[in-house]
This record gives sequence, C-alpha cells and structure tokens, in this order.
Amino acid sequence: MSGPTAGKAAPAREARTLAQVYRRFGEVDAGTSPLHQRVAVALSESEEALRAIETAPARKRHPALILAALHDLALAGRAPGLAAAYATAASGDGTARDDAAAAAVDTLLRMTDAVVATVAHRRLRDDETGRCAVLYPAVAEAARRVGANAVALIDIGCSAGLNLTVDRVGITYDNGQSLGDPSSPVRQSCSIVGGRPVPTTAMPRVVARIGLDPDPVDVTDADDARWLRACLPPDQPERTARLGAEVALAAAAPPLLLRGDPVDVLPEAFALVPEDALPVVTTTWALSRSTLDGRLRFLHRLDEAATHRTVTWVSAEGVGVAPAIPTLGDRRASGHSTLGLALFDHSTLRAEAVGRSWSQGRMMAWLAG
Repeated sequence: MSGPTAGKAAPAREARTLAQVYRRFGEVDAGTSPLHQRVAVALSESEEALRAIETAPARKRHPALILAALHDLALAGRAPGLAAAYATAASGDGTARDDAAAAAVDTLLRMTDAVVATVAHRRLRDDETGRCAVLYPAVAEAARRVGANAVALIDIGCSAGLNLTVDRVGITYDNGQSLGDPSSPVRQSCSIVGGRPVPTTAMPRVVARIGLDPDPVDVTDADDARWLRACLPPDQPERTARLGAEVALAAAAPPLLLRGDPVDVLPEAFALVPEDALPVVTTTWALSRSTLDGRLRFLHRLDEAATHRTVTWVSAEGVGVAPAIPTLGDRRASGHSTLGLALFDHSTLRAEAVGRSWSQGRMMAWLAG
C-alpha cells in the first residue's frame, strides 16, 4: 500500500508547489499589472491549468513566460476571444479582469500545445530601453577621453538592439538638460539625483551597431517584434506604445546581430569595427546572468582586443557585478546600480565608477569630474 500511495502523492505536492508559485506571482511579483495579477491567481486555482503548465519543461513554467505565451497567441490573432477579453480588461474594472482571467484559463486548456511550443523556443525579454539616459553620457565621455571622432557600438545581451539606438533617442533630464536627437520619435526621461549635472558632450558619429546575444531578436521580423510586445502586460498601453516606437526606430536602421555566447563572438564583433572608430562595448544589467568565471572571461576578451587598439567598456550593472569597476564602498543588493567606464589601451586598464543608477536608468547620479 505504501508504494502506490507514495507514487500518487508526489505529483500532488508538485502541483501544490506550482500553484503556490503562481499565486505568489499574482499577489506579489506581477507588479503594476492588475490583469496579470488576476490571471496568475486564476491559473493557480485551476488544477487543469496547472496540469497543462506541467507539460512544459520545468524551467519553462515561470508565470511570466506562460503569461507572455498566452498574450502572444492573442496578439497573433490565434486566440481572438482572449484578445477581446484582454482589450476590455485593459481599461475595465475587476469584473472585466475576472472575465479575462477565465478566458486565459480557457485558452491555455484549449491551446496547451501551442503555449508549450511557444515557451519551448522563447525566453522572456526585457528589451525596453529606458537605458539610453545613462548610456549616452557615458559613451560620449568615453569617446571624449580617447579623442575619438567615430564610435562603433557593441551591445551585450539586449538582443533586440534597442540600446544601439542611443544616439537617435531624445533624452531629457529633470534638471533641464537634454541629450540626443530632439526630433526623435522616441523620448526618454530621467531624474537626476544630487546636484552634479551630466556632461553635455555630444556623442560622435556612430559607424557600426552590433548586438551580441545567444538568442537575438530581429526587430524587422514580425514574430520577433510581436514577442517583445507579448512580454509586456496587456494592460500597460503606455509601455506598449513606447516599445512600439523603440522597435520602429531600431528597425529603420537594423543593427548587425551576432548569435552565440557574447564572450565567444566578441572577437568577431571587434573585427567588424572600422580602424578609425573607437569600439564601445556596452552592458546594461546583462552580466548578472553570467557566472563569475564568465564575467572574468569577458574582461579578458576586452583586454585581448586592446593589444591592437584602444577599447572601451560602458556598463550599468548591479554593485559588484562588473569586474574591475570600483564599487565606491556600496554594498551589493543596495537598491542601485553602478555606472562604469573602463578604458583598455594595450596593457593599461583604467576603470572608474562614473555614476549610480536606479530603476534601470530612470534615475541617475553622475559622479565623474
């Protein structure tokens, strides 16, 4: 008797654990999306829905990924009932969100294979920019220090290439400063912490835009662009509109995307940079996904490239994540990130923390002299 009983108990424990994961996501982790909150809780309360989710690989059962796959079906026109329910709930009340949650459960049960197929070859994307406000002054400062008249941007991990439009975005700071293109259809704003202004140096001409990622997103591909939108909650129209503008801007002059481990393909990227341009490698909250060994290999690759030319690295990473960048005595998990600027010139490395950032680029303090 003990054998069969134990065999039946294990799946029940697993289902309860998955239910708890989805309930916590709905009650705690879904952030500012009331719709995602309600849908996640509804999924946690449906045994059939949980069994459907369990048909996906274990590492692909995260609530945000399953919700994105359902949203993708709605955006693609494959689940019109869900699309209509989401549209109503986006501007509706609690009853409309309850109806949307029921539609999401129904869609998952009817289209389990489609949801599982989507999550099997997709991963969550966080490709909204909002990061150009911290990147622009740091890239311009790197070029100024080297005396470069042209730069080549090499971005690690933001695979849709939205960071690579940094010079084509209009940026305003709440102290009255502005940088970038004032006529750009993409506008970003940033709050300044402390009294020190950001440098007003203009970024020099960008002659190459190269993105490195294991799974790059081609913004000129309709399916890829739709997936970026699907990763946003359906009830956040302002973020959706901003992402749409950013994708359109990137698609107007698509970057060159190199697929593979960024550390492995960095030499290929450097080989594509014209001799008269300064390579500027950028990482924005990307290195935390790598091991310490991987981050040190990345640093070594930059050092190797600098045996033949000057190379710079601009980083916005959690405190202590970017190797060689000073932490200014800040503690890890302190709630802000460090803006780093590293110059590799033959055997010389000069690394400096030029600022701090909060909310992934929406607030910053410039520290460099």
